[in-house]
Amino acid sequence: ARYSSPPLARPQPDNRGVVETWDSFGVVVGAASGALIGLLFVAISVQASRIAKHPGLHVVASRTLVLFAIPLVAAILVVTPRQADWALGAELIVLGVVAGAALIFMGRGHVDVDASPESRLARTLDRTSPTLATSLLTEIAGVTLIVGGGGLYWLVPALILALVAGMRNAWLLLVGRPSDP
Repeated sequence: ARYSSPPLARPQPDNRGVVETWDSFGVVVGAASGALIGLLFVAISVQASRIAKHPGLHVVASRTLVLFAIPLVAAILVVTPRQADWALGAELIVLGVVAGAALIFMGRGHVDVDASPESRLARTLDRTSPTLATSLLTEIAGVTLIVGGGGLYWLVPALILALVAGMRNAWLLLVGRPSDP
């Protein structure tokens, strides 16, 4: 386990002291995102026939899984023992780029444009998803961890955005929009 450095201690050359105190954060985020992935599968199972009939909802379900996977993978990276900050930073940059590309290109062009409630729901979730913000904040966390300037504190809003948006998506996949029949 990582332990915090004394307040006046000088950082080690590889700056391991920066991430030593983030173990608990990683455990909490990993547990929460893992549980939410399980609940997403329950929501998809309950609405499987509805989701299967509408490609736009299938895309939303897939993107929601990616939104929940970002915090899970980030948590695993954060709690990896004896990892230098530059390595964690590089891994976070790769996570942000890969997840961002997956969220942007996944199902591109498959969101229906008809007037059905499912299509309206898919369009709403597609337009309001924090894909770019989540990816960029994860990448910024990686860069600033390597060069200095906030490091993992940039990861907090990225993971909050991913978890909150994923919960919203999962809920709306399960129950639909309030105005939908």
